[in-house]
Amino acid sequence: MNQTMRSITSILTATILLSLSACTNKAPDYGSEPSIFLPGSARQTWAVAPAVNLSGVTQADAILQADLLYAQLQQTAGLNVIPVNRVVEVFAALRIEQVQSEEQAAIICTMLGCDALLVATITAYDPYDPPKMGASLHLFRKTNVRTNGIDPRELVRRASPQPNESTPARSNFLQVVGMFDAANGSTRAAALLYAQGRNDPAGPYGAKGYLIEMDRYCGFVYHSLIEELLLKPALADASR
Repeated sequence: MNQTMRSITSILTATILLSLSACTNKAPDYGSEPSIFLPGSARQTWAVAPAVNLSGVTQADAILQADLLYAQLQQTAGLNVIPVNRVVEVFAALRIEQVQSEEQAAIICTMLGCDALLVATITAYDPYDPPKMGASLHLFRKTNVRTNGIDPRELVRRASPQPNESTPARSNFLQVVGMFDAANGSTRAAALLYAQGRNDPAGPYGAKGYLIEMDRYCGFVYHSLIEELLLKPALADASR
């Protein structure tokens, strides 16, 4: 009898161990990434311009940063996004390197047939652990501009700001600014939340990869700034 009980106990123990092993080896489930939406019911088309690098760090490439911003905008419901290379072609045709005024942005929007032009500016860039990035987004919304019979390059030249020219009292652009230092606990927590559903949970780094790979960290920064930009009341009013 004792021998029989010991056999049963051994079988039950082996079964439990196998069950625990199977649970341990089960691949972790992917999370669900937070989504962002353009307010209002009207769908819009935005274009992304090459970024402006004021960080002094050459690693912050203007085209690469614009592409990272473009990738984040594509995930925004309610938006059609024009690729960066289309905007670069227009810049080359107009013989400009960056947008210097709202009037220039309006001309570019007219040439591209879009509702707004989004420009990122990099103010700080440190890719080493813990990563740090400072950036701002400027959204230039399309305004009416006459281009019939006039060389667009001449229009852009006229729209260039003059020395000591003051900023217009009423502006039609929106701006968000942020500094994202992964040495701060709140920033790290926000980055790890953003990583849910955007990483392979069985990978070597998991969600922490967004604190190691700078391109992924930049994506988190742009996602955060876009999310803040979409909350602007003026943008919500224009989207209705």
